Amino acid sequence: MTYGFDKFAARAAPAIFVVLWSTGFVGTKYVIHNADPLTYLAIRMAVVVVLMAIICAIARPAWPKGREIGHSIMAGILVHGFYLGGTAVAISLSIPAGLSALIPGLQPILTSTIANRWLGERVTPLQWGGLLLGLAGVALILHDRPMSGQAGWGWVASAVSLVSITLGTLYQRRYCNRIDWRSGNLVQYVAVAVFFTIAAFLFENRTVHWTAEFVLALGWLAVVLSIGSIGLLYWLIRHQAATSVASLFYLVPAVTALMAFVLFDERLDAVAIAGMVACAAAVFLVNRRA
Repeated sequence: MTYGFDKFAARAAPAIFVVLWSTGFVGTKYVIHNADPLTYLAIRMAVVVVLMAIICAIARPAWPKGREIGHSIMAGILVHGFYLGGTAVAISLSIPAGLSALIPGLQPILTSTIANRWLGERVTPLQWGGLLLGLAGVALILHDRPMSGQAGWGWVASAVSLVSITLGTLYQRRYCNRIDWRSGNLVQYVAVAVFFTIAAFLFENRTVHWTAEFVLALGWLAVVLSIGSIGLLYWLIRHQAATSVASLFYLVPAVTALMAFVLFDERLDAVAIAGMVACAAAVFLVNRRA
C-alpha cells in the first residue's frame, strides 16, 4: 500500500510542481500592485524564515556544518535571490505575467549544456531534440505578446533570472544534495532575507500597501511557493537528473499563460495552444530514458 502511494506521489510530483511554480508569476503580479518588488521579497523571506524555523524546531533535522553552510548560502542566493528578484523586477516594469516566464523557460537548454560538462550527465540526441522542440514551443506560446513599460530592462531582469535559476539548481544538486532540506532551506532563506533587505534599502523607497490582495498573495507565495514548491523542487533534484528536472520548466510558460488568460485576460490563441502541445511533447522526450 505504501509502495503504491509512493509510486503515485513520484509520478504526480512533476505536475504538481509545474502548477505551483506557475502560480508564482501570477501571485507576483498581484503583490507588485501594492509594494516595491525588492521590499515585497524582503517581507516574504522574513515570513518564510519564521515558518521554516518553526518546522526545524519541531522536526529537529541535522544542521549543515562548515562548507555546507557556505554552499547553502550560495544556492539560496542563486535559486531565491537573483531568480525571484529578476522575476519581480521584470513584472514591476509592466512585463505581462506570461511573458515574464519566457526567458526563465529557456532554462533546459542552458542546463543541459552545463550539466553535460559539469555533472557528467549524458544528454542523448533524442533529449536534445526534445529540448529544441521545447524552445520552439515556448516561442509559440509567447509570440507577438506586447512588451509594455521599460521592456528592455525587464528582459535584462528575466535574463538574470534564467542564469541564476539554472546555476542554482545545478549548484544545489552538486553541493547540497546531502544537506537536510529543512535546515538547509532555513540557512538559505536567512541569507536571502538579508540579501533582499539590503537591496530594498539601497534601491527602493520601500513602499507597501497592506491591502487584502497583498496579504493573501504574500501568504500564498510565502507558504505554497517558498516552502511547498521549493521543497518539491529540491526533492526532484535529488531523485532525477538535472536535465529532466530542468525540462519541467518548459511547461511553466504554458501554464502561466493559461492562468494569465483566465485571471488577467492575457491573450491565448491557437498558435499559443500549439506551443503548449510542443512543450508537453518536449518534456516527454527529455524525460525518456536512453
